[in-house]
Amino acid sequence: MLPENLSAALDQALARFSPQELSDSVARLTERYRVAGVSTGGNHLRSRADIAAYAAYRMPATYAAAATAMRQAATLTPGFEPRSHLDAGGGTGAAIWAAAGVWPDIQHVTVVEHDPHIIDLGRRLARGGPPALRGATWRQASVGAGLDRPAADLVTMSYALGELPAADRPGVVGWLAAQAAMVIVIEPGTPAGYATVAAAREILAAQGRTIVAPCPHDGGCPIVPGRDWCHFSVRLPRTALHRRIKAGTLSFEDEKFSYVAAATGPWPRPAARVLRHPVKRKGVVSLRLCADGDGLREVIVSKRQGELYRRARDTDWGDPWPPAG
Repeated sequence: MLPENLSAALDQALARFSPQELSDSVARLTERYRVAGVSTGGNHLRSRADIAAYAAYRMPATYAAAATAMRQAATLTPGFEPRSHLDAGGGTGAAIWAAAGVWPDIQHVTVVEHDPHIIDLGRRLARGGPPALRGATWRQASVGAGLDRPAADLVTMSYALGELPAADRPGVVGWLAAQAAMVIVIEPGTPAGYATVAAAREILAAQGRTIVAPCPHDGGCPIVPGRDWCHFSVRLPRTALHRRIKAGTLSFEDEKFSYVAAATGPWPRPAARVLRHPVKRKGVVSLRLCADGDGLREVIVSKRQGELYRRARDTDWGDPWPPAG
């Protein structure tokens, strides 16, 4: 769920447009997405109504995915307290809001975004945020390997790397990691999004960085391309306006995403991570795991195993295994 101050600022920004205008914009954006096949708005945002609609349509889900990935990374890097944050291709600022919630000691924030109208909305939304967001630097530029940038403890790129030409992505990943203590890349939880994340992961691991999440190891990904893909899911509520502009009836939606978090230095990691919803039957829980050294494997936990079984019943998709304690 969005922070209350961000939700209020977004509602205020949307109030200048009628629900029908926003709904029509979302319909156009959805069709442009279907034709072009890009993951976010990009050059498909052609008016201020489009930008507002896109923020309403995608910002809650982008925030939820970013916050989930960041919380996992923060849990596995105790003592990492970034003071500066660079968000590349930052759109209206979902990732900087998420980072401010996970790491409240961030003091300096820079967002690189190519569209001036998106920047304008991002700035207006940030006015209701914590001091670091109110004082954020919004830079109008296209992300590229040759772009000058400030050093930052935390560098993020969410739902944007996959929009770049494939040939440009390796250089951009190297650019993201330059002088950064932690890099987090997030993409849609689709086979294409996972492939983009997996390629970024290879580059970051080759630099000697520790893959702190979601992987329990730095070795090659054991998933065979074309057969499966690594992704996770977070459930978020929909407001009445959100349901209307999305033409949805459910009070919630599930955002599926792929991500990688890589950091300098050694960090502790779980022995394995749950890759799918656990299958829970009477007296048995089946877990599909990615494990260090073993690759992909299935683990069956039965009721006879007592406390471990009770822990397995409470385990969810994306959780570490075995559970702490």
